[in-house]
Amino acid sequence: MTASDRPADRRPGRTPSIVACPDGPILVRGDVTITDDTGQPIPRRRSTVALCRCGASAIKPYCDGTHKAIGFTAP
Repeated sequence: MTASDRPADRRPGRTPSIVACPDGPILVRGDVTITDDTGQPIPRRRSTVALCRCGASAIKPYCDGTHKAIGFTAP
């Protein structure tokens, strides 16, 4: 992948941003590599991704909105 192929938010120099949404996922923006428990990169196709923090998503580590159905709450 070349620099011109990357989403704008993933280009080098973009300051990463991580935000915990109330009662929802963690939003990750910017040039951040997400890895699994063995250190292997997890594919990321979007410049902003939502990571599950309720534990119930069917597409972990990404959020699928299940937190709404199960009534997940967190500050």
